[in-house]
Amino acid sequence: MKYLKLVIVAFLFFSCQTEEDTIQKEEAFNQTIVQVTKHKGKSFQLPTTKFAKSTPGGGVLMQAFYWDVPAGGAWWNTVKSKIDAWSNVGINAIWLPPATKAQNGAFSMGYDPYDYFDFGEFNQNGSIETRFGSKTELLSLINKAHSKNIQVFADIVLNHNSGGQLEYNNYTNSNTWTDFINVASGKFLRTKEDFHPNNIHANDWGSFGGFPDLCHDVQNVKDWLWLRTDGVGKYYKNVIGFDGWRFDYVKGFSPSVIHNWNANIGGFSVGEYWDSNVDTLNWWANSANSNVFDFACYYKMNDAFDGNNLNILNEDMMWKRNPFKAVTFVTNHDTDIIWKKMLAYAYILTHEGYPTIFYKDYEVWLNKGKLNNLIWIHNNKATGTTSILYTDNDEYIARRNGYNGNPGLVVYLNNSNSWKERWIPTNWYNTQIKDFTGNSNWYPVTQSGGWVKIQSPPSSYSIWSVNM
Repeated sequence: MKYLKLVIVAFLFFSCQTEEDTIQKEEAFNQTIVQVTKHKGKSFQLPTTKFAKSTPGGGVLMQAFYWDVPAGGAWWNTVKSKIDAWSNVGINAIWLPPATKAQNGAFSMGYDPYDYFDFGEFNQNGSIETRFGSKTELLSLINKAHSKNIQVFADIVLNHNSGGQLEYNNYTNSNTWTDFINVASGKFLRTKEDFHPNNIHANDWGSFGGFPDLCHDVQNVKDWLWLRTDGVGKYYKNVIGFDGWRFDYVKGFSPSVIHNWNANIGGFSVGEYWDSNVDTLNWWANSANSNVFDFACYYKMNDAFDGNNLNILNEDMMWKRNPFKAVTFVTNHDTDIIWKKMLAYAYILTHEGYPTIFYKDYEVWLNKGKLNNLIWIHNNKATGTTSILYTDNDEYIARRNGYNGNPGLVVYLNNSNSWKERWIPTNWYNTQIKDFTGNSNWYPVTQSGGWVKIQSPPSSYSIWSVNM
């Protein structure tokens, strides 16, 4: 009897100590939680069009090309052949390369624009078709995408032109390649008056590669780019059928140019402002009234995953500062520095912003099944504001807090060489959860206070949500 009393006392003492320790641990853990974003919880959504496909998580963009895709005019048909499969896995928009005739004709990737109205129908610069195909094939691709409720974004180069003829330029007292009066379309004719230097000013924010630098304060340029009903923007939108725009090298001119384009043309827009400074990215996005590629996130992911310090993911990024104007990416046609790409894709496809998949990552280099799984998770589970629960060199755990009845998720990134386990607080109480990646076979039940232990495999990730 005396022994039994001692056991009961010891048990009660141990239980009290365990409960007290648990409370202390929970209090300490809760102090480390960082509420990253503060808004109503709605996920990023594309501007509404009759071709929009919406999901709780907001959709995924496919960059539908890479640098030096095969020449020969077959690319539009290649992309068209992918539309059904991309639509089935949850892609809601595609981004195409510059679609009109450039200086190098059939061999150009389009970033040296010559005739903004030649989509592969005029015999100039050595070819009729562009590198990617004919106007008819482009229209067929866009129609196919729209039939699957996929929006199509055009890559637009507004900073510079290339391929003009020599003319005497009184502003430079020399001959310059600024005569674009013989473009075969007969539209948007340009001379030295339309480039820098001219009678308005000597230069704008930046020039590129020595190409003639467009002056967006010249009335002829403004008219043909965004004001005229038959100008570039409205023709691309109303005749060709583009739903949005990716603007190249926006560092080269004032954000007011994009602001004016968006005000007159509309549609989705994202600018390539190549800078890792979040203040600068946010300033540009707000000034241009446009989305911007989250280069801050890109460089932070490289430093975190390849530099083996996931604490860096606590630092500021565009998606944290302004999630509804941030377009996230792991690589693109210009840059590819992140080696641990699947960790990076698990990051952007579970976090806020509008995530981009790179064509070669999806179709050639990485595991398509795993990317499809992440796209599904993003579209169906990645909802609500973001809270960072835990970080160290090897581990990163964050929670999407859910929205409008959608439970959200918890993502656990593990950059070490061994399995990791950790107790974390959730928004789910007395609820069974599971890892929707299949990387863990646990089916834990959260405690009455929402706490639960989860795990993540080495050099990989797990993504948890309510088992429903």
